[in-house]
Amino acid sequence: MPEIVDFVNRGAGQITPQVVDTVLRKLPLWKAEFTQIQAPQYPHLVSQLEFLADVVEDTAEGAYKELPYTAFAAAVFALIYAHRKVDLIPDTVSNLGRADDSSVVRAVLIQHEKAFARYAARQGLDWARITSKA
Repeated sequence: MPEIVDFVNRGAGQITPQVVDTVLRKLPLWKAEFTQIQAPQYPHLVSQLEFLADVVEDTAEGAYKELPYTAFAAAVFALIYAHRKVDLIPDTVSNLGRADDSSVVRAVLIQHEKAFARYAARQGLDWARITSKA
């Protein structure tokens, strides 16, 4: 997992305000796209992506001001990565196509667990369900 964390951190380091603006414009469409993910091997991926999308929206819009920028940038990177059709493992590869997406999302959630758990608590969400511990 250290390689995935390094990959995520490098990607998050490339997130600029311009990138965030672009993601925010596309996020409603991406959220709808994420609900269509068919990956039974990763049953929590859709809800985790929806959670990260909500975090990004609330933080960018100023509705939630307590998220560290590193967690925010990592969440933006995870959303971008999950949206891409061609990545480390193309999404079209049967049974494996979402493994890398799930790994990136999990790395973001684990690395910034305390910050995201605080957001979840503020929103009345069950953090254990989001992280698939339940």
